[in-house]
Amino acid sequence: MDFTLGGILFLIVLPALLTIALLIAVTSRGPVLHLAARAGRDGRPFLLLKFRTMQQDAEQHREGLDSSNEQDGPLFKMKNDPRVTRVGRFLRRFSLDELPQIVHVVTGRMSLVGPRPHLLAEVAQYENWERARMLVKPGLTGMWQVNGRSDLDWDTHLGLDFQYIEEWTFMLDIKLLLRTIPVVLSGNGAY
Repeated sequence: MDFTLGGILFLIVLPALLTIALLIAVTSRGPVLHLAARAGRDGRPFLLLKFRTMQQDAEQHREGLDSSNEQDGPLFKMKNDPRVTRVGRFLRRFSLDELPQIVHVVTGRMSLVGPRPHLLAEVAQYENWERARMLVKPGLTGMWQVNGRSDLDWDTHLGLDFQYIEEWTFMLDIKLLLRTIPVVLSGNGAY
């Protein structure tokens, strides 16, 4: 399912990928894509593709923002992160920055549905039992994306990931894929 649907989805969104790449290139300095080391299945690292939504030197300004973190647990989230570009804010609101990850689905590193892949630095802060969320391939969408996205606290986020792993069925994946569409279009909980 991942390979077939991912390939079809890639062809459908290809014009959007090219348009977004052009918008990023003409509105801010730096590369169009952002590569970040993430933990995949069984914690194996891979370079995750995303459209760049922040200023080119965003990582150099991260330390000064730690006190503004609006997420508990190992994740860092800010609703009004000053490093995010104007185009980046729009892309994040509708999760368009995630579209390049379809390549990871087609190549087998990710699934259409599953827990989102976290940064290696975030995974390094996991408790041992929290690592069980990496027993499956990470996904483009999943339980926490359709149930509140970034507005959820860490415990709820983890609980939804474990619920997905324990209750997985083909029909659950179909339901989550279908529920993702209106959630993404609403833009709620994305930043």
